[in-house]
Amino acid sequence: MSEFLVDADTLVNARFGTSQLTETVAALKLLRSPVEPWFRPWKDTHVAAYRAILDANPLWEELVKSAFGVSWAADFLTVPPLEPDLTLEAELAYLTSLDDDRIRADLSVVRTPLPAVVRETSGLSEAAAELLRWVWTETVEPEWPRRLRVLQADVVSRTARLSEQGWSGVLRGLGPDVRWLGDGRIQVNRWDYPPTDVRGRDLMFIAAHTQRVNVSWRLPDRFALTYPVTGIFAPSETPDEPLVQLLGRNRALILAEAAAPVSTTLLAATTGLSLATVSDHLRVLTDAGLLERRRSGRSVLYWQSDTGRRVVRRPASNPPEPR
Repeated sequence: MSEFLVDADTLVNARFGTSQLTETVAALKLLRSPVEPWFRPWKDTHVAAYRAILDANPLWEELVKSAFGVSWAADFLTVPPLEPDLTLEAELAYLTSLDDDRIRADLSVVRTPLPAVVRETSGLSEAAAELLRWVWTETVEPEWPRRLRVLQADVVSRTARLSEQGWSGVLRGLGPDVRWLGDGRIQVNRWDYPPTDVRGRDLMFIAAHTQRVNVSWRLPDRFALTYPVTGIFAPSETPDEPLVQLLGRNRALILAEAAAPVSTTLLAATTGLSLATVSDHLRVLTDAGLLERRRSGRSVLYWQSDTGRRVVRRPASNPPEPR
C-alpha cells in the first residue's frame, strides 16, 4: 500500500477545495474508460463527440493513449493547483510552460515506446492544453455551477467534521483504501509504491467527479489527494408532491435534505438557494417541530426530528387507517 507521511504542520495547513483542471482530467478519464452506473448518462451524452474529435486529431488521440496507465497518469496532467478553486486557464499556465522533452519524459513513464506522432511533433504542451480546453468547454463547463455546488457541499461537510472527529473522521469515506493509520501516516491506496514524505509541505484534498482516489504533486513542496464524490451524476431526489403541497417546494426540499445533520452553508450549496433564504426556511421548519438543531463549533447543524422523519417518509395523501 502507499502512504503519505505527515506531521502536525502539514495537517494544520491542509486544505480542501476544488480544481477545474482536476475536474477536466477526471472527465477525460471517464470518457475513455468503463464507468460506474451513475456516470453513464453523462458519458452517453458526450462520448460520441469525444471520439469524433480524437478521430479528427491524431495527436490528441495518441496523447490520451500514452498519458493513462493502470496505476499512473502522466505527471503534467495531474499537477495540483497552487491554491484551491482557480480557473482552468490559471491552472493550464503550468502545463503550457513545459517543453516537449518534459512532456515526452512524463509520457514515457506510462508508455514505451512512444508513438511516432508524439516523438516527432513539437508543441506537445499546447496540444494537451487544447484537448483539455475542449473537454472542459464541451462536457464540464455547461454544468459546472451544479457540479460546483455538490463539490463545495462535500468540502463543507468534511471540514466541519474535522473539529468533532479528527482526521480519522475526515478521511473516512474518501475512498475504500484511504484511512488514517496513526503515527503521522495516511494510507492513500493499495499500490505498492514507497511512502511519500509530505512532512512540512503543502497538502490539498481535492473533491472531484472521479471514480477513484488519485495522488499528485508539484515538486518539491506541494502534494494533493483527489477523491471521488460518489453518485454525483445520479438524478437528485425530490420530495413527494404531497409534501411539496404541504410545505412549499423549497421547504420540502430542505426538510428532505436534512435526513442527516447539515449546516446552513451545506444546504445552500446543495439546494442552490441563498443563505438568507435557507436560514428563513430552517427557522420555520424548526419552529414547527420538523427539525432539531444544535451548535457544532462555528456551525449550527439541523436534522429531521421524529415528527419530521414521519412527515417525509409517510405521504400526506394517505388517509389514516379507520379505527
